[in-house]
Amino acid sequence: MTPPPIRISSSAQPLAAIDADWLVVGVSSDGPPDPAVAELDRQLGGQIARLREAGDVTGKHPELVSLLSVRGISARRMLLVGLGPVARYSRSVFDAAGAAALRSITGRKFSRVAVAIPPLPAPADSAAAVLGLSVGAVQGCYGPGLRKSEPARHAPDEIALVGDPAPAESLVNRVRVEGNAVALARELVNLPPCDLYPETFAARALESVDRIHCEVWDEARLTAERMGAILGVARGAARPPRLLIMRYSNAGTSPVLALVGKGVTFDSGGLSLKTNEQMADMKGDMAGAAAVLAAIRAAAELELSVNLLGIMPLVENMPGSRALKLGDVLTARNGKTIEVLNTDAEGRLILADALAYAAEQKPGHIVDLATLTGSCMVALGTEIAGLMTNDDPWGDRVRAAITRAGERAWPLPMDADFEELLKSQVADWKNVPPSKYGGAIAAGKFLQQFVGGVPWVHLDIAGPAWAEHEGPARDSGGTGAFVRSLIELAATQSAE
Repeated sequence: MTPPPIRISSSAQPLAAIDADWLVVGVSSDGPPDPAVAELDRQLGGQIARLREAGDVTGKHPELVSLLSVRGISARRMLLVGLGPVARYSRSVFDAAGAAALRSITGRKFSRVAVAIPPLPAPADSAAAVLGLSVGAVQGCYGPGLRKSEPARHAPDEIALVGDPAPAESLVNRVRVEGNAVALARELVNLPPCDLYPETFAARALESVDRIHCEVWDEARLTAERMGAILGVARGAARPPRLLIMRYSNAGTSPVLALVGKGVTFDSGGLSLKTNEQMADMKGDMAGAAAVLAAIRAAAELELSVNLLGIMPLVENMPGSRALKLGDVLTARNGKTIEVLNTDAEGRLILADALAYAAEQKPGHIVDLATLTGSCMVALGTEIAGLMTNDDPWGDRVRAAITRAGERAWPLPMDADFEELLKSQVADWKNVPPSKYGGAIAAGKFLQQFVGGVPWVHLDIAGPAWAEHEGPARDSGGTGAFVRSLIELAATQSAE
């Protein structure tokens, strides 16, 4: 099912001496070329300079110009990719450039692709360039067509990272691990729901690398553990629910970072049934769980000095004869009762049990990720996650890691009046407020009732987790959103 991993290597050879089917070279839209590219152009007889003078190469991000017949260098073909203005260089810019470049050439099978890493003044900038271009390039090799009879994309056997000096082996290893982790999350989100459901999702975790301990709770265990909200959402589905728990411990007695991911493997809306259009991409309603699974596997492969607890409630939300009805009351693990007034607000219900369990383990911090509300997309668009927290310093740390990883989140207020909207007359809480306004914040305030005061961040990733349309640097479907951010957060915890 999963394609074989791409071999990632590094080299300090001059660009003109690199033997590859394709040599990918980034060019800025302003400023002179870096010395390595200038020397490459000299070997090409000034071909790049002439293309610039003619306006055929502008360096606009992420412009692509293919040179299929090159002389004077060892590579058989060359691809120039625009990086935009130097002042705006960032990991996200490099990531999009790398993805666009490989998307454009992997319609055919090639053995070796070399990617030139531009020299940058600061080591942190250089690491961002390596990670951005390379992890982006790996993503450009894989599309959403997991069940096509003939593949539309052909990953090369090797991607060589070329720089002066060559990227350090530790950084190359992170590229390898992080690229595979994002690809895994994308694969899980893109799999059809007939193939990926609670039992099969949990089975993928059992393929984990060494040092990860996995538990899978079935219906009997969920009942014994008082997971009433998870069991309630799952009642209408023929596929039984699961709770997946992953533990990675490599930092002695250091506090645990708990990662909780929403895992609705298909969301019909239940009796609050979605329309066909709204339901079409609901196989991706487990993107939060996919990100957590992929990130914990990556942390273990990188042998980060961190203690991680991953909790993923896995359900299908279906309108079966036993499905939740409006007005039903569920009892969550922490004893709080919830009046269900919309069965399509199911993600917060399963997260209630998962967060309550996480808080019981007394972690130092919690982060949950969920494709939770359309309201968040109305507020922030499709590229930015909503960030909600009960602890501003922890929220700032999480957001800083997200920014370093080249992803985007924006804080939303967590004022007390939103909590008042969720108080029920017949139970402790209701799962939706009476007003359609501020829905993302209301959902965050609901989740806050189950974290027990532990410093916590909720990321509403409904927009970034799924791309409706493809673009130069992105395929439609699952994006692997926030896998990079979770790895960066874990690496930051490891460095402390």
